[in-house]
Amino acid sequence: MEFKFTQENLNRIEQETKKYPVRKPAVMAALYIAQEQNGYISYEVMKEVATVLGITEEEVLGVVTFYTMYHQKPMGKYHIQVCTNVSCMLRGGYEIWNQIKEKLGLDHMAVSADQKFSLEEVECMGSCGTAPMIAINEDYYENLSKEKVEEILNGLSATLSKEEGV
Repeated sequence: MEFKFTQENLNRIEQETKKYPVRKPAVMAALYIAQEQNGYISYEVMKEVATVLGITEEEVLGVVTFYTMYHQKPMGKYHIQVCTNVSCMLRGGYEIWNQIKEKLGLDHMAVSADQKFSLEEVECMGSCGTAPMIAINEDYYENLSKEKVEEILNGLSATLSKEEGV
């Protein structure tokens, strides 16, 4: 399946490239824009990013496979990342991880059958002073307890029900 950037997104990428003396450093921003447009980073997306920036596909692949923020397969509408690194682990990160896994019936990098949720265990999201924490899409939730997590998950489910008119 071929991927091409929209004109609006090509313009956004051009703005990013102007921040640097060469085009290559804009690869992270271009990938983020591509993921916004396509939902994930496929081989076709990587090819297009390489073409637009004038770099090799291998250079793009290196960035995609290094950073966990780029998804190489479709994720759920709500992508939940649970930090289990040291600070979060010491303050209940694994208990929260297990709670979410059980409630959603998902494991690491799994997507629910209805495509509404996906789950990822991550190493660190830079919130050590406010551990434990999770991220849902672009929103961070910090200083969590199991009760707060339950509230958040129930809120997501309620939002989905409203959207579906249930």
